[in-house]
Amino acid sequence: IPGLIIDTRSLTRAEKTATQTKKSKDERWKNVSDVFELKKDVPGDIVLVDDVITTGATLEACIRTLNSAGLPPKSIRVVSLAMAR
Repeated sequence: IPGLIIDTRSLTRAEKTATQTKKSKDERWKNVSDVFELKKDVPGDIVLVDDVITTGATLEACIRTLNSAGLPPKSIRVVSLAMAR
């Protein structure tokens, strides 16, 4: 896509967490609630790439991180990349 900028360093996971696969909705939220870190401003639209979207806990945690920094996203799109075995 012309003009597309891919930035994998502005909003990062500060710590590795346990798998979400066998967790309840509340456990998923607790697992990712404070693990994202904003390294620099995130301009414009955001595309979050995640392996699986079940409860939206990762998306919500990212949005909360951005909001806490005073950078509410203009828009967020989510792409899920998963492969069944």
